[in-house]
Amino acid sequence: MKAGLGAARPGRPQLPRARGYLSDRVISWLHTGEGPLPAREEVQRESPYGADLQLALYVLYELHYQGFDGVDDDREWAPAPLSARRHLEEAFLGALRSDVPALGAQEELAGLLTEPADDGSSVSHYLKREGRLWQLREYAALRSLYHLKEADPHAWVLPRLRGRAKAGMAAIEFDEFGAGRAEDIHAQLFADLMADLALETAYGHYLDLAPAETLALVNLMSLLGLHRSLRGALIGHFAAVEVTSSPGSRHLAEAMRRTGAGPAAERFYDEHVVADAVHEQVVRTEVVDGLLKDEPDLEPDVAFGIGATTLLEGRLAAYLLAAWRENRTALPAPLPRVRVRARRPAWSET
Repeated sequence: MKAGLGAARPGRPQLPRARGYLSDRVISWLHTGEGPLPAREEVQRESPYGADLQLALYVLYELHYQGFDGVDDDREWAPAPLSARRHLEEAFLGALRSDVPALGAQEELAGLLTEPADDGSSVSHYLKREGRLWQLREYAALRSLYHLKEADPHAWVLPRLRGRAKAGMAAIEFDEFGAGRAEDIHAQLFADLMADLALETAYGHYLDLAPAETLALVNLMSLLGLHRSLRGALIGHFAAVEVTSSPGSRHLAEAMRRTGAGPAAERFYDEHVVADAVHEQVVRTEVVDGLLKDEPDLEPDVAFGIGATTLLEGRLAAYLLAAWRENRTALPAPLPRVRVRARRPAWSET
């Protein structure tokens, strides 16, 4: 690989700022195509959930999505970064396997079906009850790292399924991608929500503000989606998201209405209240059940995917709530203050 590959392409995200040795080596290599990339022993010295490792992994995964401005598309499959990515994945996956309790898939699913009481650990309950507009803006900025590519990581599992599981998964993905209408693609609906909240809607714009907890959640989807051997875990992850989405979205829709965030902000979550109530049934009765009837040996992997999602969502929730309850930003620096157009009152100061 020679330096200088990759024309500037407006619209693609910029490479982020490094957060330590691992991410610095990865970002430098993508800039130049030269220099050392992290070795296994160097990766093992870093926290698997830390911002440096998670950013390095996130940047390498993004080569499979939109890429980065000035980084040649051919670097997606270059051997050197793929080798470094494997070391990062081993550390992350090893930590998850160590930290996720060993439960059965049906036991994990059953635990998701009952909406938990408001015990103070839920972000959606907090935002519905007392969240302020500036907190909703922070939440949307961080969630944009996934929602602006919503359903993309899950599409990788389709060629790895068959029968009922494939048909059910394809039906849900069809809805996620707008059911044939570009304006209804869920990623576009989230961009519309961000516009209502006076946020930048460009893909990847808020990467430099994202804590390790956000990066880990997005990385989990990419990790499970990119590996055929983890297809069962990807289905478990998807089930965890779909089963819990409808009640959580209802709380967030109420938060948007209470703060006067705007019609598009409300619509995104209202859409998920309805759509994901249906998706929850399909994912349980067709996708999970169909997969396990075809490949019953994947049952522990499905359970692992559910458990890993629950673990990482809990880590992000704890991070956000610790900051917001102290009335401080959850970001490295507060978002720029803006006047957000609202319905109640006519204008609302963030």
